[in-house]
Amino acid sequence: MNIFVINSGSSSIKYQLIRMPERRVICNGIIESIGLANSKIIHKTYVDGKEEIITESPEIFDHAKGLAEVTRLLTHPTFGVINDPSDITVVGHRVVHGGENLAVTTFISPEVKDEIKRIFPLAPLHNPAHHLGIEVAEKIFTQAKQVAVFDTAFFHTLPAKAFRYAIPSEFYNTHKVRVYGFHGTSHKYVSEQAIQYLGKETSKIITIHLGNGCSMAAIENGNSLDTSMGLGPLDGLIMGTRSGNIDPSVIFHLVNQLGYDIEQVSTLLNKKSGMLGLTGFSDMRTIKNEIEKGNEEAKLAYDMYAYRIRKYIGSYTAVLNGLDAIVFTGGVGENDSLTRKLVTTNLDYLGINLDDEKNELRFNGIHEINKIDSKVKILIVPTNEELEIANQCFQLLS
Repeated sequence: MNIFVINSGSSSIKYQLIRMPERRVICNGIIESIGLANSKIIHKTYVDGKEEIITESPEIFDHAKGLAEVTRLLTHPTFGVINDPSDITVVGHRVVHGGENLAVTTFISPEVKDEIKRIFPLAPLHNPAHHLGIEVAEKIFTQAKQVAVFDTAFFHTLPAKAFRYAIPSEFYNTHKVRVYGFHGTSHKYVSEQAIQYLGKETSKIITIHLGNGCSMAAIENGNSLDTSMGLGPLDGLIMGTRSGNIDPSVIFHLVNQLGYDIEQVSTLLNKKSGMLGLTGFSDMRTIKNEIEKGNEEAKLAYDMYAYRIRKYIGSYTAVLNGLDAIVFTGGVGENDSLTRKLVTTNLDYLGINLDDEKNELRFNGIHEINKIDSKVKILIVPTNEELEIANQCFQLLS
């Protein structure tokens, strides 16, 4: 069957067409700058082992127009990969936040859409765009099953001692204020790949997803026990533009002493902090170049970034009462050797020993970069959230 995976953002749509059960990617692409003057589509097809890239810059004023353009490319008489939208069996939608009620992959119904809409406040930058993508896809792919896959679902195995906050119970009982966790689709995919690679009946793994957004998870036998993000995707690690962990007193100080309002604080912590706030840059490649130029602020930012990750490795090793492997994934985790080196430095007490030469090599697929005598495996596992979404959609229909 053909499963079309959609990841709708506020001004973008990422997509993949995957043939199941072969797990074969037929095409993928991204629409950028929806509603802006410089909108663009990058569309890639993979037929008979050949990649073809089509780049266009049509005026895309909304998501409906964007998906209409994608449908045109999918069915194009020259390089199309399907004959008609009815060739799509399932449309799988990535939804960042499912709250407490949407805890498993599910067929989309009016009730599911209403629940996604109800929890907009928990993910204001993500869920409204996902909801819109669902509404548009229902009008274009009228014969396909519409399925929602939730980033938060993987973390519904967290025990109460890990997901509850130490505030009055009414905030959980009435308002469901708790740790939800994010990047769950990625953590689930790479942990399963690592478990298969390790070939053990039992496993204790820490997964480290590093991109513009960053998160970690402690996973035992495939079940998540703890994760670094919380009610929303701001908590935990230092990120591209997000602060990660911060003393709540800082927020009180900003409001009461420095005259910030709550919206300004939200913008500051979500969009102007993290590596951007520390260095003026959010892209780790640029910051790495700044280090090579002798920029001390860039060096400090990298040290802070890695230090925060190391602290979580220590705490999650305690949660798991042992460790078989740590997994690096995401754009930074998979490609930035300096980050991996800084993170794994001075962890030999835990049995984590990096092989510097392996760390600098580039491989395809899953591979280990630890020394032969390292007690703990250090793995790079390329994530594939779209394939994981397709897998879950296929299992739902099987």
